Amino acid sequence: MKKSSKDYQRLGKGGHWMIRLSLSVVFFLSGLFKAIDPKGTSYKIAEYLTSFHCYQLADNEMLMLGTSLCLCLVEFVLGVYILLGIRRRLASWLCLILSTGFALLSLYVWIFNPVSDCGCFGDAVVLTNTQTFLKGVFLLTLAGMYFRYWNKTESLLSDGSHWIVSLFSMCFIFLFGMLSAFYLPMVDFRPYKVGVNILQAMEIPHDAEAPVYESSFILSKDGKEKRFSLENYPDSTWTFVRAENKLIKRGYEPLVKDFSVSDTLGNDLTDRILTEKNLFLLVSSDFSHADDAHIDEINEIVDYCHSKGYEFAALTASSGEDISKWQKYTGANYPIYISDEVVLKTMVRSNPGLMLLEKGTVMAKWSCNNLPMPEEDTDILSLHQDTRTSFLQLLKIILCYVIPLLFIIFVTNLQRTNKTNLNNSKMRKKIVAGNWKMNKNLQEGVALAKELTEVVKNPNCGVVICTPFIHLASVAEVIKGSAIELGAENCADKASGAYTGEVSAEMVKSTGAQYVILGHSERRQYYNETPEILKEKVQLALANGLKVIFCIGETLEEREANKQNEVVKAELAGSVYNLTAEEFKNIVIAYEPIWAIGTGKTATAEQAEEIHAYIRSTIAEVYGQAVADDTTILYGGSCKASNAPELFAKPDIDGGLIGGASLKAPDFKGIIDAWK
Repeated sequence: MKKSSKDYQRLGKGGHWMIRLSLSVVFFLSGLFKAIDPKGTSYKIAEYLTSFHCYQLADNEMLMLGTSLCLCLVEFVLGVYILLGIRRRLASWLCLILSTGFALLSLYVWIFNPVSDCGCFGDAVVLTNTQTFLKGVFLLTLAGMYFRYWNKTESLLSDGSHWIVSLFSMCFIFLFGMLSAFYLPMVDFRPYKVGVNILQAMEIPHDAEAPVYESSFILSKDGKEKRFSLENYPDSTWTFVRAENKLIKRGYEPLVKDFSVSDTLGNDLTDRILTEKNLFLLVSSDFSHADDAHIDEINEIVDYCHSKGYEFAALTASSGEDISKWQKYTGANYPIYISDEVVLKTMVRSNPGLMLLEKGTVMAKWSCNNLPMPEEDTDILSLHQDTRTSFLQLLKIILCYVIPLLFIIFVTNLQRTNKTNLNNSKMRKKIVAGNWKMNKNLQEGVALAKELTEVVKNPNCGVVICTPFIHLASVAEVIKGSAIELGAENCADKASGAYTGEVSAEMVKSTGAQYVILGHSERRQYYNETPEILKEKVQLALANGLKVIFCIGETLEEREANKQNEVVKAELAGSVYNLTAEEFKNIVIAYEPIWAIGTGKTATAEQAEEIHAYIRSTIAEVYGQAVADDTTILYGGSCKASNAPELFAKPDIDGGLIGGASLKAPDFKGIIDAWK
């Protein structure tokens, strides 16, 4: 057995599921958190681009927002694909590519420290750069293992559900992200969320541990730069370039650590702002990029506040020139104060946005796209916003996705089941065929045939027993008048002549047989039967009125190399795809994974269904969908009574070609009864 197969056995199905579940949860939540706050993600992307000196790209807000939405869509949908087993090969490639990119980026962040946190999960989970690097390595390791064993992933959906689940997931996350960008994040993980008292959030306990930094100084001399510490600071012949502070040990960090407000003259107004009652703040990180489509609404709110005696002011990080332009353009009759740009973007994800403070406590926040309009009988102060915990709000969003998803899966599976049942009753014949191989002498074979006629009464499928040549005529007499049909295990590739030991198709037909097995892997392996030989056998069998059970399948090496599709297609093309559509109606395909014949190993129902569906698709390419829908495709490979119901429940599996289990009447009957 190949090393990779042994490795998978050591990993086990449970280990594979753990890898699959871990990757899906990481990508699902990463995409969801980014969609909750797409503008925050766009700011983080701009930070990365700035560190690479791509200033023009970083300044393009629409490009950054579009990139943010695309990233959250890819991550979210990838998480869904991995969890449900949709587009498994595509998902494995995409997972590996993204994980490799994230790992390299996390290495860059760890070494050069261009950003304070990676932004992998938005503001929901903030990681240090070291944690980001470790997460990147761990994620890449899992992605590599998933990529190696992607073909072991079982789909949790019927094939008919894949496209609609994909479309629903893409539409949900994209529209959700657009709503969050147009309004405000539905779940606020930032320090300035509704209900937070900024003044209290800035406090540092007296006994709190302070952070420890290591200071270093970069100086130059004779065109060369060198790093120094305080202990070995050089003489005045060196020229100072810059100072750097590296965090050695994290101390206590308050929830809010960088909030400050000043007037245009530099006077500190922080305490005043945080102790003011009923203060409305118009928050704009940059007036030159602010959305000016809602100026009239803002001015209405300003007039309303003045009439009610409420304070109204603006916070911005704009230059004096941009402030003057804003005042002139909007007719602003309210004070404008200065604060940090990053802080303002964190306070409200809208430019401009509106915030209501009550003695430093955030009472409400609004995007410029849903400003509260004053009404005669309603006070804006009474418009309290949702203050439920972030967990409950997040759970609500997840349920808004999961509940419709489950409904879609249920409906599509129900439709597929109904369609399958209709096809089963009106089109394809269901068959359980026994291949005795080189077993049983004549007397034993006759006895087994008699026993089968006694236990197999009114089966819900066609039953065929394929016996050695010496049994055919005798068994034909035994099963005459029963529900069982007869088949041979082989026939010659010549019509007649001096071919000692061979049995022609005409001879087989003369015994009373209706079927013949051709192309079995054991005939291909031990007797070197080529596609050309099999083509001749098929033609002769059909010419003599026999129906052909034509076997195809891949070896373990071919399965592990993911070549099973091209192998089975080549075997069909080489021997039966030359037939006319009318001739092909007498062909029954038997897919037999060679690695599962007589080994006790069985392809999973999902693996078998996947390749059966592929085989049917190739038939449709050659003969059309109607012929493909009418073609019976059997599964052969350690099929037994215990796994037959699961296999036969799949829409493209129409029965089984049974080996060892067909030599005992109770075992064979148990498989036949699976159709009940």
